[in-house]
Amino acid sequence: MSTEHPSPLNGERPTRDQLAGFINGSLDDRLPLPGTALRLLIVGINPGLWTAAVNAPFAFPGNRFWPSLDRAGIVTPRVDASRGLSDEVEAQLAALGIGITNLIGRATARADELTRQELQDALPRLIKLTHTYTPQTVAVVGITAYREAFSDRKAKVGQQDTSQIEGWNPATQLWVVPQPSGLNAHETVDSLADTWRRVWETTRS
Repeated sequence: MSTEHPSPLNGERPTRDQLAGFINGSLDDRLPLPGTALRLLIVGINPGLWTAAVNAPFAFPGNRFWPSLDRAGIVTPRVDASRGLSDEVEAQLAALGIGITNLIGRATARADELTRQELQDALPRLIKLTHTYTPQTVAVVGITAYREAFSDRKAKVGQQDTSQIEGWNPATQLWVVPQPSGLNAHETVDSLADTWRRVWETTRS
């Protein structure tokens, strides 16, 4: 278990009753010191209750985020984040130049509990991060929330045109990848891994 980003439950899996206590809870960003360049900045939409409970991104059992990164050969071996992230995984992410944050910090049971205004208000912070860390690529996880946050109703999964995003760092590419939740029946671990490979190939080690 990471000592830098400890789990509120000390490495235990949360019970259903405990999860309710993490509504509007938070999740630590996995970001280096300002000025440290990133290879890839992964941007979730907002923490789920399980994720907030164990203070680890994409931690809900059955979420295909970590399995797809493993299948893509990016973060291996497969990470089990359901009780938090180990120091070894935290160090691996840092060594790979991967940062993880969310558009919105507050935890909810469902993503549809977020408002359009919340999503749009989150964009200036993300734009600022492209200058603070100059990531080679930003990957936003989830097309529906992306469309709302970026006011681009016609956006599709894949690489985006950043030329019309005011203030965006021109050195940073922008991608949208599919939501890895098990509720997204349109995707599999293999299809998600294919997308992550394409994203990773846009970066340099």
